[in-house]
Amino acid sequence: MASITLDNIVKTYPDGFTAVKGIDLDIADGEFVILVGPSGCGKSTLLRMIVGLEDISSGELRIGDEVVNDKAPRDRDLAMVFQNYALYPHLTVYENIAFPLRLAKGKFSEEEIDAKVRRASTLLELDEHLDRKPANLSGGQRQRVAMGRAIVREAQAFLFDEPLSNLDAKLRGQMRTEIARLQRALATTTVYVTHDQTEAMTLGDRVAVLRRGELQQVASPRGLYDQPVNLFVAGFIGSPPMNFLPGEVRGDVLHLPLVDVPLDDRLRRAVGDRELVIVGVRPDAFLDAETMGPGPGDGRAGRGEGVRFEADIDVTEWMGEVLYAYVPFETHDAVRGKLEELDRDLDGEGMRTQMIVALESMSRIREGDRAELWFDPSSMHVFDPESGDNLTRDEERAAELEDDAREQRKRALERARKRAAQDETPARAET
Repeated sequence: MASITLDNIVKTYPDGFTAVKGIDLDIADGEFVILVGPSGCGKSTLLRMIVGLEDISSGELRIGDEVVNDKAPRDRDLAMVFQNYALYPHLTVYENIAFPLRLAKGKFSEEEIDAKVRRASTLLELDEHLDRKPANLSGGQRQRVAMGRAIVREAQAFLFDEPLSNLDAKLRGQMRTEIARLQRALATTTVYVTHDQTEAMTLGDRVAVLRRGELQQVASPRGLYDQPVNLFVAGFIGSPPMNFLPGEVRGDVLHLPLVDVPLDDRLRRAVGDRELVIVGVRPDAFLDAETMGPGPGDGRAGRGEGVRFEADIDVTEWMGEVLYAYVPFETHDAVRGKLEELDRDLDGEGMRTQMIVALESMSRIREGDRAELWFDPSSMHVFDPESGDNLTRDEERAAELEDDAREQRKRALERARKRAAQDETPARAET
């Protein structure tokens, strides 16, 4: 295992197009880092430069303490798992997993190869499939074989290039769990590329968000969600996405299309002397006021006084555990261009502006209703309409979230090592 350090990495193609623009990223030994972003943001290109399948135009790439810019892929000691599995159809599962070991001519005895293959197959629950060919396996089983081939190499790092995109939704969920379990058990440095933010938020120790070849933010999943640095990160992270509304400053009030919010000290500092801002509110920040009683808040610990307002509900979607309500609104001409640009960057469809509200599944709100909603202004983010910077970002809170994420990861690794030690004890006893 080893750390991976990217120092001002750039990729410019012969036609002059720069796909990756000066990326700086430190990946610690044993860390699980996700590269995420919309189509064409440069994440796969960056991964291919790490493994050596793309040349680096400028900058320095180090694996451990060694600069590897000019090293061939086979000399970097990295194991890559591809989107299309890249299995050999004429070989059995056993031989597919053993292939990289046999490729190292004479380095491993048959007994060592067998031990490594069977250890990987046990980890991946493939023991009963070792004699089968890839054509007779499901998509999830094929992906596990590809992962087994990476595991036996005992490489310095694992690289995953959208490995679950060919699987259906149920299998993706199962494989996410498998990958997370394996990474904790093996504690191998892992870089994982995906466009699926659900994978990013559930798998990674840290997530690196890219936009047009530039690194926007690197943080823990909770850090990205709670303390995004700018409009793009806020809009990309979260499902359903953050709502963005124009906010006009009128005296001591921030006027939104659906509600007026008093400017407290926090919001006043963020707004400064601006007359117009973009306000971001997560769908889960709202509550159905009817279920809360007559008070100013709902009595939950940590909630402020809150603001109530009425809204016309266009459409509702009942999802079992949550009810989504859609509230159309008219945006301000002065921020329309910025929000349309953001929508394009996020691979949006340019649909009409609407606010998404996530309510408890027992809410009785339905389409066509005029509903009373509640939210706490402390949950609002305020963005500069020109730069897109998050003006309400709390650096101290962001640092606390990162410290907490590192501590949780440390505890998870310790638990994984204890389980591994317990699993090995009975095996030694049998031998």
